[in-house]
Amino acid sequence: MDWRLNLPTGKTWINQGAYRVPRGIIALHRFMQKDLIHFLFKKTLTPITIMVIPHENLKSLNLKIPFLGILLLLLVLAMGAIQTCRLVADGLRYPSLVKKVNFLNEIFSEWNSTITSLKETERDFRRVFSLKSKHKVLEETDTSYSGDIDIQNLMDELQRTVQRVDEIKGYLRVQKNLYLSTPRGFPLEGHISSHYGDRDNPFTGERTFHSGMDISAPLGTPIRTTADGVVSYSGWTQSGGHLVVIEHGCGFSTVYAHNKENTVKIGQKVRRGEVIGHVGSSGKATGPHVHYEVWEKGKRTNPEKFVQGGS
Repeated sequence: MDWRLNLPTGKTWINQGAYRVPRGIIALHRFMQKDLIHFLFKKTLTPITIMVIPHENLKSLNLKIPFLGILLLLLVLAMGAIQTCRLVADGLRYPSLVKKVNFLNEIFSEWNSTITSLKETERDFRRVFSLKSKHKVLEETDTSYSGDIDIQNLMDELQRTVQRVDEIKGYLRVQKNLYLSTPRGFPLEGHISSHYGDRDNPFTGERTFHSGMDISAPLGTPIRTTADGVVSYSGWTQSGGHLVVIEHGCGFSTVYAHNKENTVKIGQKVRRGEVIGHVGSSGKATGPHVHYEVWEKGKRTNPEKFVQGGS
């Protein structure tokens, strides 16, 4: 390489900011920059010979590849290695992804089963409501709580179905509580010997008000409660003899008087049809019978409207 330069003549010094630089030095610097770029360009195009020598007695192979080609090949290999590492990492995560997918599939399957079950329950409720016997329906009703996919549609449908079923069950729960609390049927098998209302008093002969219904029956006949409830009184009174009072809820209570004996205690829970005593003539009575009263919201009412239809 010829480093001889024909430096320009003329002004010898050039001002460069706060310094004065010889004009020849600046020209030399610019020439070296251009020469370095030309040198590097030639080097990248300079071929590199790669010799492949086989083990057998075969002719060796000479490959001439530019230095720039080798750099590009190394770059491609590096990018391939990075992509391979990514694929390996994805492959290692594959089992966990499979587990997540299976888990979500199980959840979707359970939700579909729940929706199907709730819809079947809703259809059963509608079928039940179509029956004519309300009493039978309420006796048999179970009010206890029972569990291409678009997740948002699935959630909305589940919410709507649960809301409809909850409304139906809430209504049935109220109706069932009212049904179980309402006195129904006769407390025993017998015949009515005295009705509710004005009557001739059997002891004085005067016209007086009779607050209940007298049902005559053989001595010792079982007396049964006409609704579910809790015994609020079980004891002796002067006029009523052995007497039982049961609170049923929803504003209802019943009274059973003149019993031979009481078989329940205060605070005991009873179910409709359960024996609470036996027919007698205790207290102020003319013969074996039960004096039966029905109270609604703190007032006496005619028991006959509750005994119609049987128990």
